[in-house]
Amino acid sequence: MRWLLIFLIVLLLGLQVRLWVGEGSLAHKAELDVQLDKQKAENERLEQRNQVIARDVESLKNNLDTIEEKAREDLGMIKQGEVFYLVTDEEAGLLQDNLSERKTSP
Repeated sequence: MRWLLIFLIVLLLGLQVRLWVGEGSLAHKAELDVQLDKQKAENERLEQRNQVIARDVESLKNNLDTIEEKAREDLGMIKQGEVFYLVTDEEAGLLQDNLSERKTSP
């Protein structure tokens, strides 16, 4: 009977150690919960991005004005008979020239 009691106490201590420390412990579960919350937030952000992209695709399929707008913005295209004016900031141009000179000089 005494050996059985000792065995049960050792078993209880072993289970307690596993509960508080190591894989499957309460601390490990809390860490996994934090990771799960982060992943859910990331999934929500990506889902919203996918919805925006899906709306853009649908708009491009159905609306010629959207295609024209995209061509103007992304490709710099203009209609026949239109005049294109490019207005630049002189300071920005000087800054860009200075940056390019620094990259090319050793």
